[in-house]
Amino acid sequence: MTTRENFLVEIGTEELPPKALLALSTEFCREIEKGLDAHGLAHGAGVSFASPRRLAVRVSQLAVCQDDQLVERRGPALNAAFDADGDPTKAAIGFAKSCGVDVQALGRMQTGKGEWLSYNAEIEGQAARTLLPDIVKRALDALPILKPMRWGDGSAQFVRPVHWVVMLLGSQTIEATILGIKSGTATRGHRFHCSDSIVLQSSDDYPDVLEKTGFVIADFERRRELVARLSQQAATGNDGRAVIDSALLDEVTALVEWPVPICGSFDQHFLELPREVLVASMQDHQKYFPVESPDGELINKFIAISNIESTDPDAVRHGNERVIRPRLSDAAFFWDQDRKSRLQERLGRLEGIVFEKRLGSIKDKTARITQLARALAPEFEADGELCARAAQLSRCDLVSEMVGEFPELQGIMGSYYAENDGEPHEVAEALGEFYKPRFAGDSIPATAIGRCIAYADKMDTLIGIFAIGSAPTGDKDPYALRRAALGCIRIALESGSAVGFTGSLQLAADGYAEHINTDGIPAKVLTFILDRLRNYFAEQKISGSVVEAVLAVRPNQPTDIQHRIGAVTTFKNLPQAAALASANKRIANILRKSGIEGSASIDETLLHDPAECALANRVEVVSAAADGFIRTADYGAYLKVLAELRDPIDLFFDEVMVMCDDANVRDNRIALLNRIHGLFTRVADIARLND
Repeated sequence: MTTRENFLVEIGTEELPPKALLALSTEFCREIEKGLDAHGLAHGAGVSFASPRRLAVRVSQLAVCQDDQLVERRGPALNAAFDADGDPTKAAIGFAKSCGVDVQALGRMQTGKGEWLSYNAEIEGQAARTLLPDIVKRALDALPILKPMRWGDGSAQFVRPVHWVVMLLGSQTIEATILGIKSGTATRGHRFHCSDSIVLQSSDDYPDVLEKTGFVIADFERRRELVARLSQQAATGNDGRAVIDSALLDEVTALVEWPVPICGSFDQHFLELPREVLVASMQDHQKYFPVESPDGELINKFIAISNIESTDPDAVRHGNERVIRPRLSDAAFFWDQDRKSRLQERLGRLEGIVFEKRLGSIKDKTARITQLARALAPEFEADGELCARAAQLSRCDLVSEMVGEFPELQGIMGSYYAENDGEPHEVAEALGEFYKPRFAGDSIPATAIGRCIAYADKMDTLIGIFAIGSAPTGDKDPYALRRAALGCIRIALESGSAVGFTGSLQLAADGYAEHINTDGIPAKVLTFILDRLRNYFAEQKISGSVVEAVLAVRPNQPTDIQHRIGAVTTFKNLPQAAALASANKRIANILRKSGIEGSASIDETLLHDPAECALANRVEVVSAAADGFIRTADYGAYLKVLAELRDPIDLFFDEVMVMCDDANVRDNRIALLNRIHGLFTRVADIARLND
């Protein structure tokens, strides 16, 4: 049985970028495991470790040697391997050379197709210690590093300069040079709490020795949980609770190796600022956790996480308080200054901000959105004038002092300033929702006006950027058009709006009429949106064939598409569905190959065969019932009644020759099939359910 040991690799660096740390750590572990698998080295689970100054992976139960491998190769056929005199041909000589032996050493293999030259050999497995350096190097090369750095006189490149490398298989050192550094057994602890190197006797020592001796908690998830728990404990001790944003928690965890909570405070009067301003000042700019009261109101406290266990914690607290005070003072000044002028008065200043040089300024874009929002308002059951007013003011806060300092507050500050100006509450509320959904998982606007202006803005962007030829290519999407398209989809679907893609795209294109050619652009953008719609439904685990069947008929209204998908999903589970899908595909093929335009009506006098008479009669009955279901958009009932056609269609194809010699009869049968095909493509292209 192959001996197994735990394997450890640690790359010690200068402080790594905090927002990338977790991704780098996860990918490093994945690439190490991938390399081990590629080399046939059996192993247990890999565990990643990450702190500001290190990336590490420990793989349990790694085989210290590959298993011996039996190589079996088949060469050329025997009759091609030797000539008439029995001498080996070039084919035989080449095969033997590729196997590293003489032709005489090759074997024979008998198969059902004849006899072949063959080569069998057992290759001794290589030691893991000889393979691991290359595996580690390849794993590091595969990491997603956008801007690698160089340091010193060497040529090595990495996300940050590397200062030490540890590679241990059990207690055995794996000698290698990684990123210009010779590997060893010495790691380093906390930059300030542990000045000496820490020699690891075994890979099993990691990370316990690092924590007990080096003041480093190397396990990212454990450190993350500790940061959250210590922050809450500190807040509770000050009669509050910490407001812990998940992204900030990850970032703070990536900034510290030995977390120590510090609870600081700021002047009470700053609580007069909007909550979002206080949170942005503390959370986004200072990496502090805000503190709120049990009833959810912010209090004048914050939690900072220090990376050092100070002998004078009060000095650390006072230092953090000194840092936050001027930040909040600036915010208070911006708040006071911005409220001295109305949002409306800032509209003219948007002329100086370029949206896109070929598409004009932000003021131009605002004018288009205002017009588009007014036109789309009925589809969202919103007041047209209020939608137009909200759209007109939607970007005025971009030129406010507060948003200049805190760009992440755009939209939110517009809402506050609109309320201050005495604008209708519905308008102010919509401004705060204008940019939603901002990211995956974000909610759509909660109000009808907010949904209308957000949808209109995204539609305008899609049309404009496509019109100048800057549609996304590959993984490049500088204008975030995929997010804009998905935003339109979500707003329409999740609000149950009656808005249609085709109409709104054309209205958006009309807004550019005097400035840029948009001929054919709405159709291109519709195709782009429908592609995003495929992804949207795929994430909801909707069958791909169902989605394709519905989208094949190019429905226009998002909510209608959703209803169709629900109905087709149910239909697909009926026992008749597979047979009807096959029949419809057969009908489509016949219609395509016939080259005959089926007439709009069926001549009953030309129906001779009992099977075609029965089918035609059944089609008439089903059509009458189906028309009513289409009018009420009861697609489930529509498809259910179509299922009644299965038996007469099967009988028709069993007993009737469609392409008969009599042209009139043939054309009439084509007309009947055309009628059936039309029925099966009104809700979706049922033929695609078998794809």
